Amino acid sequence: MKIQVIEDSKGKPTGVFITMHEWAKIQRKINISRPAKKQLSSKDKLIGELKEAVKELVLIEKGQKKARPVEELLNEL
Repeated sequence: MKIQVIEDSKGKPTGVFITMHEWAKIQRKINISRPAKKQLSSKDKLIGELKEAVKELVLIEKGQKKARPVEELLNEL
């Protein structure tokens, strides 16, 4: 196994680097599964939806998109 030591500016070892191939072998040996993909929190999801809404409003103001009836918007809630 080829290991590279990572040092800080003072020469103090702070970590190691191994190849992905070696890492995969270690994971299999000690039964480490890959971490699950991070799910967006409610806050992050809301922020994303608000950003999309603002983008849509900008396009409507520029005349590049047609506005929707308020009833349709309320039904989404």
